[in-house]
Amino acid sequence: MTSTAGGTGRLLAVSDLHIGYEENRALVERMRPGSDDDWLLVAGDVAETVADVRRALETLAGRFRKVVWAPGNHELWTHPDDAVTLRGADRYAHLVDLCRELGVTTPEDPWPVWEGPGGPAVVAPLFLLYDYSFLPAGCTTKDEGLAYAYRTGVVCNDEFLLHPDPYPSREAWCRARVTETERRLAELPDDLPTVLVNHYPLDRHPTEILRYPEFAMWCGTRLTADWHRRFRVAAMVYGHLHIPRTTHHEGVRFEEVSVGYPREWRARSGPPGTLRRILPSESEDGTR
Repeated sequence: MTSTAGGTGRLLAVSDLHIGYEENRALVERMRPGSDDDWLLVAGDVAETVADVRRALETLAGRFRKVVWAPGNHELWTHPDDAVTLRGADRYAHLVDLCRELGVTTPEDPWPVWEGPGGPAVVAPLFLLYDYSFLPAGCTTKDEGLAYAYRTGVVCNDEFLLHPDPYPSREAWCRARVTETERRLAELPDDLPTVLVNHYPLDRHPTEILRYPEFAMWCGTRLTADWHRRFRVAAMVYGHLHIPRTTHHEGVRFEEVSVGYPREWRARSGPPGTLRRILPSESEDGTR
């Protein structure tokens, strides 16, 4: 864990940049900090190819005091259009090396402490995946859930592009990641709040408004359902759902910060690509 003063800056967040779309690349080009002390949390799904991930994170790292990245499922895809053909854990390790080259903090690095307004708080980027435990109603096993999803035609592309090598399954990889991450969180000082940054929500409740409820299977794990209570969470930052909003669950703020696809953000009333402020919270100074 490292301590880095935030000065008078803000802790900002975004996810699901998907810069494979030209319109989204333009949004990233316009993203700027409000001060020299602003940090940016990037909660996954930057892009599908390593080259595009580098392009976006290099741009953002050159502007913000600190950039913190947690991987999404799209970065982990072994996409047919990507020159980098690494799979599974090797692909993730390659992305971690890329981030370290750019000065971007990853889940494998010491977690920094935000000491600016709203702090101090440990900023912990997480890589946890999912284990198919968010099952559709009436299903009791992964096989039943997947069969239901295939019948409805709502199947995540992870089933074809996200390989768990060397783990036997994505859920086995998830369990290994949860075990290691839980250990690290338990070792944090008891007097420090946390900001947890993960591509998926730590609790199932944000998925309750999905248009296609079966997609929840690819959205997290029940193994983390109490982490927002156990680990003094000031804010849980996530993406993946492409439903940007703020919710509160058992007294904890959950922030979905995704940009999403152009067809999605064009339909929203607010300006696209707006960075979400995590700390200080709006209630702490009354402004956005």
